[in-house]
Amino acid sequence: MVESTRGGSPVTGGPLGSPEPPPAAAHSAAGTEPAPTATGQSSGEFVQSLARGLAVIRAFDAEHPRRSLSDIARATGLTRATARRFLLTLEELGYVRSDGRDYSLTPRVLELGFSYLSSLTLPEVAQPHLERLSRTLDESTSASVLDGSEIVYIARVPTRRIMSVSITIGTRFPAFTTSMGRVLLAGLAPSELDRMLALWQPSGFTAATITEPAALRSEIARVREQGWAMVDQELDFGLRSFAAPIHQDGRVVAAINVSTAAGRRSAEESLRDIVPPLLEAARSIEADLAHY
Repeated sequence: MVESTRGGSPVTGGPLGSPEPPPAAAHSAAGTEPAPTATGQSSGEFVQSLARGLAVIRAFDAEHPRRSLSDIARATGLTRATARRFLLTLEELGYVRSDGRDYSLTPRVLELGFSYLSSLTLPEVAQPHLERLSRTLDESTSASVLDGSEIVYIARVPTRRIMSVSITIGTRFPAFTTSMGRVLLAGLAPSELDRMLALWQPSGFTAATITEPAALRSEIARVREQGWAMVDQELDFGLRSFAAPIHQDGRVVAAINVSTAAGRRSAEESLRDIVPPLLEAARSIEADLAHY
């Protein structure tokens, strides 16, 4: 089943904005070369050791909460000796624990993201609206922001597990294959969207995943025009999701979504039942954000 956002549907949410994007943050893999800066050039001020330490922390996730030294080395591209030094340092600082064989993160890691989360009003503002929307539809609801080519979950109300992986605050997914991601991409300035599409490496998660650049560009344009998105079993088989943008000061700053099991009802029934309350929740969140 090929994804459709059904531009001809009578349910519309209005066009999305196209703000100028904020400067992209520098990003680095765990290799030996300096990471490119936001302008794509290597910076002599880039601290490679810090990037490697962060890569070690990021090697742990919901699917790999415990990893051996060899696992960490493979995941980060570091040698075993280098990975071991970083792990021992993190253990000494209280961010990692070891049982003598495997390593795992400690709750202290939460401190690294708390300052950012505590400075955000969006999760706090969105949460009660997501809870109300979840109760109304008896479905899982979430909010996310765009970080590079990925979405990052910042709020969530789960009802039942549909995906094969667990979703928590901080979970990341490719923006191009998610409903919230396409809403956020549709809110980018054309030049920024062009840049991201040029770097896009298509990956077919299911047989329904859009992998043709022209088809994806057309889909994002449709999302921008109608003001909401539907992704039907493109990220995971059996998962259908709808998303709407959250605007603040004329910019798309976040997205919210409703996830449902594709087998519960047809795509048309899902659209009819989910999109109107989803758009209403988005407008309510925007109204609350206007006070901040």
